[in-house]
Amino acid sequence: MRVILPAGTTETALIDGISAAGAAPELMEHTPSADVEILAYGKPTAAPVTPVSPNGCPTPAAVTRAVREEVGFDVTVVDAGLTRSTAAPTVDLDVSPGADVREETAVPDAAAIFDRAHGYGSELPDEELLIGETVPGGTTTALGVLTALGEPAGVSSSLPENPIERKRRVVDEGLAASGLDAGACDGDPLAAIEAVGDPVQPTVMGIAAGALESGTEVTLAGGTQMVAVAALLRHGGIDAPLSIATTSFVAAEQGDRLEAACDRLDCDLVVTDPGFDERDHVAMARYCAGEAKEGVAMGGALSLVPDGRMAAVRDRLETVCARLGIEADGPAEESAATTGDPAEAAAEDDRGS
Repeated sequence: MRVILPAGTTETALIDGISAAGAAPELMEHTPSADVEILAYGKPTAAPVTPVSPNGCPTPAAVTRAVREEVGFDVTVVDAGLTRSTAAPTVDLDVSPGADVREETAVPDAAAIFDRAHGYGSELPDEELLIGETVPGGTTTALGVLTALGEPAGVSSSLPENPIERKRRVVDEGLAASGLDAGACDGDPLAAIEAVGDPVQPTVMGIAAGALESGTEVTLAGGTQMVAVAALLRHGGIDAPLSIATTSFVAAEQGDRLEAACDRLDCDLVVTDPGFDERDHVAMARYCAGEAKEGVAMGGALSLVPDGRMAAVRDRLETVCARLGIEADGPAEESAATTGDPAEAAAEDDRGS
């Protein structure tokens, strides 16, 4: 199994109150780069931050890495608009970071990104793919494209309290700046991304479309951000079988809305409970309390764990956490957490679903 992880950034994450990572932008820009280094190497190597919240909740990359160490899968990272470089090997599709959705155009080259990503996806030799994402501000841009497409709009958050009304106001401002009403992009997904999306969206959409059209089975690994990608694919005329794999944390927050969205978009839904409530460890406790929930292909990776092996994954997560400076009762030392303002915590950064 191959996990493909497009990683990028959008200036939307810098909007006050939208992303908890926006308090120190010079650090937040490193979050996706750190995520992919954790997935590739088990810890950040070049990135100057370790994405751990002050409460001891690690980035979902730690969970995905734990699954990788225990179960094993191949990883390909795609640069989908990184602001900062990463030491992890990446596929370069010539994607630039996204603009603030409140500007007239958020992703001016959405169609060109899609075309390049489509070509890449169509040439992949794998029979099955899991496609994830890491992009701060991603649930707000997901709300943007869902609204522009006229889809019932609701997204999750990596914060325990979802600032959904603030996100809706931002999206309304973005649509107005683009001269669009809600639903104006029905059947025109690339126009929706161009107006109020982020560069990771056309990258994931293009890779998925190219792979599906070549006969590869595709699972979108994530929560409501991947619901948005599924909507983009369906509005783009891609009707091939498609699955969404997410965590029990997203499913608990979204309730029936998640199942209804997947039914509407004709997607199979896979929800995996990692059993974090069975351990007395701060990282797992914070997930159970509503932090992070999803991101960095976490739900898709967990879906790969065979029956009877989840306890071993939890053991491995404790090992990964220790490597990141998080002991069972909290971060081992201040330097283990993301430096700067406490709000800079990557596990609370609006990146995930």
